[in-house]
Amino acid sequence: MFIKSNDKVKVIAGKDKGKEGVVIKAFPANDRVIVKGVNIVKKHQKPNNANPNGGIVEMEAPIHVSNVKKISE
Repeated sequence: MFIKSNDKVKVIAGKDKGKEGVVIKAFPANDRVIVKGVNIVKKHQKPNNANPNGGIVEMEAPIHVSNVKKISE
């Protein structure tokens, strides 16, 4: 996998095609990366000590490396 953390990438396929961002975390075993501000999903959280009310949280989901390309900085 040629994409590492802190690389600037552009999404070339999928619902966020054309968006750019910085790789927050890479998962080489699964060929996936998390890009800041891209592939935002809503996750339903149960109440717990950290968040007593629970609710819906927006967060970045992993995207396959074949859907992104590294761009020069």
